[in-house]
Amino acid sequence: MLVEGLVAVAAAGGGAVVQAAATDAWNGVRGGLARIFGRGDAGREQAELERLDQTRAVLAAAQEGEEAQRVQIAQVARWQTRLETLLEELPEAEQQQVVAELQALVAQAKAAAPAGTVHNDFSQATFTNSQVLGSGSMTVTNNYDNQ
Repeated sequence: MLVEGLVAVAAAGGGAVVQAAATDAWNGVRGGLARIFGRGDAGREQAELERLDQTRAVLAAAQEGEEAQRVQIAQVARWQTRLETLLEELPEAEQQQVVAELQALVAQAKAAAPAGTVHNDFSQATFTNSQVLGSGSMTVTNNYDNQ
């Protein structure tokens, strides 16, 4: 059984897969995860690359809204479970090495994520002072972090 810290790292790793899938960080995260799972076996590494490509395709094919959210949650859970299983099977010294590699991939995915984007869906919205009446579509992006 994994300790709480390792479960958190596995969860972050699963999230990094989904987060990186639509960014420029994809190739780095994809390759890094394939190496982690492959553990020096070129055949296993290739199989992981194919799984990761399949994940990206599933995410890209998902429609917006609730379906996209459901697909993202399922993919995070899938990769978290796989990472937990891998970490559980490794000796402690290798666990620590894989944790460090995963943390670097998570940081890479986070760095490539759009800064401060908030998306709210409304239809036929009317905005009065600070109130939203009705519904419409609005996306707010904070670019202050990019200056």
